[in-house]
Amino acid sequence: MASLITTHLIFIIPLLLVSSYVLAQPDIIDPNAKDPGINDGGSDYAKPPLESAFLGQWVIDNPNAGVSAMQLQLMPNDNVVWFDTTSLGPSGLKLPDGAPCPNNPDANNQPDCYAHAIAYNWKTSKYRPLTLKGDAWCSSGNLWPNGNLMATGGTFSGDKAIRVLANTNDPTADFDTRIGVLADTRWYSSNQVLDDGTAVVLGGRDSFSYEIVPPQMEFQPKRFDLPFLKETQTPPLGPGRPVENNLYPFLFLLPNGNIFLFANNRAITFAPKTGQVVKQHPVLPGGSRNYPPSASAALLPLKLTPDDQPINPEIVICGGNLPNAYEVVDARHVTEKQFMPALKDCHRIQPLDPNPAWIDEQDMPSPRTMGDLIHLANADLLMLNGAKKGTSGWEDATDANLTPVLYTPYKSMGQRFKELQPTNIARMYHSCSALLPDTRVLVAGSNMHQFYTLTNTEFPTELRVEKFSPPYLDPALDNQRPTIDVKGTDSVLKYGQPFMVAASLGSNDNFVLGDIKLTLLYPPFTTHGFSQNQRMVVPAITAIENYVITAVAPPNGMIAPPGYYILFVNYLGVPSQGIWVHID
Repeated sequence: MASLITTHLIFIIPLLLVSSYVLAQPDIIDPNAKDPGINDGGSDYAKPPLESAFLGQWVIDNPNAGVSAMQLQLMPNDNVVWFDTTSLGPSGLKLPDGAPCPNNPDANNQPDCYAHAIAYNWKTSKYRPLTLKGDAWCSSGNLWPNGNLMATGGTFSGDKAIRVLANTNDPTADFDTRIGVLADTRWYSSNQVLDDGTAVVLGGRDSFSYEIVPPQMEFQPKRFDLPFLKETQTPPLGPGRPVENNLYPFLFLLPNGNIFLFANNRAITFAPKTGQVVKQHPVLPGGSRNYPPSASAALLPLKLTPDDQPINPEIVICGGNLPNAYEVVDARHVTEKQFMPALKDCHRIQPLDPNPAWIDEQDMPSPRTMGDLIHLANADLLMLNGAKKGTSGWEDATDANLTPVLYTPYKSMGQRFKELQPTNIARMYHSCSALLPDTRVLVAGSNMHQFYTLTNTEFPTELRVEKFSPPYLDPALDNQRPTIDVKGTDSVLKYGQPFMVAASLGSNDNFVLGDIKLTLLYPPFTTHGFSQNQRMVVPAITAIENYVITAVAPPNGMIAPPGYYILFVNYLGVPSQGIWVHID
């Protein structure tokens, strides 16, 4: 009984501490009420989408990629880049014979003959090592408008580093690294690309600030203090015993150019160019949602109209754990681990409403911490990876959640989640996923241990790479699957201007307005269960004639930041393979 009372007190006290910052408005709205306030975004199609009994399929894409995927980014050059840490010993991939072994400043400047990053070609399943300098352990990242990858921060020698990998087909391309150039240390931070192509780099352990980094290596760093990050921190219980609960904060660029920021159990909207807090949102009760309890979050697809009607964006947060879940399981706090059940609740909010409130979403079919929540090509979402008990941290979770879940946010309540074909590979701490242009999902990583541990453990370091085919890849739907004619499709989209997409159906049926939907995906940088910069835009279609679709590009960078997107054509929920396009 005493432990139960203590657990409840630990949960209640943080809410009391932050109550003075919350506006006087309801925290939760009953989703079963007559008007729950959830934006249905308008009907996608004029008739019901095609349904399939197919629950998906898993295949091993590579039996051993050598490096576990702690951080992962799909690039426009068909490479998926992932990396882990340089300070925790050998990986599973030795550098090629004859290759120089660089001195590692995070390992007493000793030569390091192991790779800690790779470029993985998702089409061929082949990979090559990259050189990682300045420890990128638990770092953040984003793509620049030109498709280059920027990875920011980490720890030790890399805590203020920037690493840039060019978007090129040069087989010798490698990271260009600058050490110590950020304004603040960024360990467990998050990035968000802005409307002008610059990026906010925000938060991190003991860093209650953010900064804006331009798309070049040479710049003058400028630090913006953000007290909200300190207010939402759960203080450590002693030296070397961190319990922040607000790391890897959730960031989303809103259509007015401001940023929605969620940390621990609270959210604000702030103006990134000034740091001004423009709105404080209600507390989200029930638990802590950021690292280490590690919930999942996503901005739902932004559906546009031909006349550029205002968009009411919506954000969903699912899972996580109770505020004290980390301190009762991590070895730095206890000798006997207590794996608390993860949360299964989901909540949605429309931050641009005059009085935003959290709305209870349907619960997930199973609890989940450390899971990924990613957009699929047809604008549904996929939940996968993670655990049912515990939190992020070395050996701090158990009961792997092997079952992916299809999330269709605008179906009727009670019908929004569908469990799919489970994998037999645990993907827990330090695992990642990415939607590929061929509409499959690449899944890699999982290392529950401080060092690479391949044997004699329940959850070994995972070096296998999988691909998952979602239900829309049911072979029975192939004759309803669109195909994009690249030669007849515009590859450069200009803000607010019409663009053309040439496509056809396997059945040779004509396209009809109301049967077709276009989707544009900004590929995210995924780590620790949060897909940074993930964004799906649904442009308005104005005409279809002779298999040529005319649509209107997003109006500005606040809706779609400049850069590379994957374009898909969907016929009643069945997507084509995607092609890369550039928006500016």
